[in-house]
Amino acid sequence: MRHLILSAVLSSGVALPAFAETCPPAPDHAARLGELIGQIQQAETEMAAREISNQMWELWADAPDEAAQTVLDQGMSRRNAWDLLGALQDFDRLIAYCPEYAEGYNQRAFVNFLRQDFESALTDLDRALKLSPNHIAAMSGRALTLMGLQRMEEARVALAEALELNPWLPERHLAADGGPLAMPGQDL
Repeated sequence: MRHLILSAVLSSGVALPAFAETCPPAPDHAARLGELIGQIQQAETEMAAREISNQMWELWADAPDEAAQTVLDQGMSRRNAWDLLGALQDFDRLIAYCPEYAEGYNQRAFVNFLRQDFESALTDLDRALKLSPNHIAAMSGRALTLMGLQRMEEARVALAEALELNPWLPERHLAADGGPLAMPGQDL
């Protein structure tokens, strides 16, 4: 059965519940995220924007429950250590348990991007954005993934949409004059 998963015992000793339906809804941080987007658009320095961006990450990485948080944190730790297959397994488990939690898809997309599996990354980014339309990190990740697929016009549009929400994104240099995603005529 699709919704039935075996209890996955993690190395930390935490087991996921047996049914995907047992995952509670992800915390609703939409109002706070909207406030932070407004603040980052008004930020006067890159340092101020970085602090606001860190607050956004805290919201996105707030998993639905303790079991999901453990799997998310473990997967991110494995990814940071370049244990990409281990991270992928963790994010697969997280998505099986919490299929309505956007960050599970975003993190799995990041791992697939690092593995240069751009098609899989794009599928997950599209799902993350369906669940969390203002997930700026997923938006910028989508732009980078489209670039990896050589779909430059789509990448340009995706990055422009992300930059509308956060003009301080590190990827903004890609759209600057001479950058690979600069407006046509500016990429020379």
